[in-house]
Amino acid sequence: MSESLRGQLLVASPSLLDPNFRRTVILVLEHDDEGTVGLVLNRPSETTVADAIPPLTELVAPADVVSVGGPVQPDAVSVLAEWDDPDAAASIVFAEIGAIPAEAELEDVVSVTRRRRVFAGYAGWSPGQLEMELAEPSWIVAPAEPDDVFGSGDDLWSTVLRRKGGEYRLLATMPEDPSLN
Repeated sequence: MSESLRGQLLVASPSLLDPNFRRTVILVLEHDDEGTVGLVLNRPSETTVADAIPPLTELVAPADVVSVGGPVQPDAVSVLAEWDDPDAAASIVFAEIGAIPAEAELEDVVSVTRRRRVFAGYAGWSPGQLEMELAEPSWIVAPAEPDDVFGSGDDLWSTVLRRKGGEYRLLATMPEDPSLN
């Protein structure tokens, strides 16, 4: 394995046509010799947190939707937060963004975080699999910003590519279906 991509974004290249990942932006949570785990940031579901996981409405507005974090274990729930004090978080991914531990007292979490987002499922790669996909290249690596995690996700794919600059600015203008162009 080369350098860890933890805290980086994986932006699906236009050649990646798998419907689970087409035009997705994934935040890499873990990347080591045992594999890679990430969360898709731009796939909101139609299900509200209040309908799916009522106790988590202590963390987010009841009308907030659960985001589809990926195709693996769709019943698994993850919550990312922007922490006031990153040292108080169990697992910081980048900057002040980290996961909320499953055993955390929700009331306590609210008082030490600014923003929170709920995900169902995750994206996962076995050891070496992501490196092979990067060589194809199925993914474009880009730096993450906190607003990427907590934004609406509308057009995040184009936003990140534009921000990356250079040849990616042009790629960012590519329509969902180029055949309609």
